[in-house]
Amino acid sequence: MNLSVSQGPNPARLPARLLGRISGLTVAAALLFGACSGGATSGFSAAPIPSTEASTAASPSVAPTVAPTPSPSLAPAFPLTLTDDAHNQVVLKAEPKKIVSLTPAATETLFAIGAGDRVVADGDFDDFPAQVKSLPHVATYSSVDVEKIVGLGTDLVIAGGNGFNKPDAIKQLQNLGVPVLIVYAPDVAGVLSDINLIGDAVGDGASARQLTTTMASGISAIRAATASLPQPRTFYELDATKDIYGPAPDSFLAQEITYAGGNPITTGDPAIFSIPLEKLIAADPQVIVMGDSAYGTTAAMVAARPGWKVMTAVKNGAIEPIDDLVVSRPGPRLVDGLRLLALAIHPDLVLPPLGSPAASGSPTP
Repeated sequence: MNLSVSQGPNPARLPARLLGRISGLTVAAALLFGACSGGATSGFSAAPIPSTEASTAASPSVAPTVAPTPSPSLAPAFPLTLTDDAHNQVVLKAEPKKIVSLTPAATETLFAIGAGDRVVADGDFDDFPAQVKSLPHVATYSSVDVEKIVGLGTDLVIAGGNGFNKPDAIKQLQNLGVPVLIVYAPDVAGVLSDINLIGDAVGDGASARQLTTTMASGISAIRAATASLPQPRTFYELDATKDIYGPAPDSFLAQEITYAGGNPITTGDPAIFSIPLEKLIAADPQVIVMGDSAYGTTAAMVAARPGWKVMTAVKNGAIEPIDDLVVSRPGPRLVDGLRLLALAIHPDLVLPPLGSPAASGSPTP
């Protein structure tokens, strides 16, 4: 079994307050899971999202990606074998009736494609849609209750790769005969591929492809809207209570910033999220997006930090709060997150209202 899906930073090494917000932030630049997420039975073909990338001086440019589009073929019938993002062969003898989701993004995906009524348990960090809060919790960021999962009669577990869920717990479930689908989206194309993969695994492949097709259109619309705009140097602050945390190079979050019309300032090392203050000052962000605004951080606090006043963003007051859970969670609300990010970077940009069919591929709660 191969659980090593990335050489990127492991969530276990991050501060506790970040753990609810990093399930899709790391990336292995050499891997594109869109080619392997569904294996031979995934039933989707690849088509390019029109590229609008500009070169960046503050960080390596993000390579163009592909997004899955519907295939004329029908979704695979059960029994079936799927290849997950950890390159494991997952055998599903019948359509799962009792599903346990161990990542917030997977939980959102299941509800978005119409499989939410089969989710029998989740993690205690899941918060969307609202009905997930009443589900039994079988996981925290430090543990997975294998005994409880087995006791529920679970016939499919969807787990997070790159250390998001404990590898030893995943192995234990597999040894007990519980099918485990490991998902890990290193980039925007990977998010869409994983939604299709999850759809196939639960027998809702058609709904998943309808969702990802709409999402791909929404992504393209946002990229088109920002393509001709200036690309300000943008730092997305995940946390700064002690060290300063932001996106790693070529990461899911750095790619989102590019798609939203910014030039991402990254940590410079794909293995870490932290960036020294001296390096951030040298990069001189023109926009600072506060992913930690929901945790009490304000623009005034950012501006008052020692050494920060020399940055262009602070001088110009371009310090913008944002709903980080929507932006950084690699699931159905990806387009909503891109829209929020584009408006934070370009406040005068005109986009359709959040939640409208033209703005998002995800269902409005």
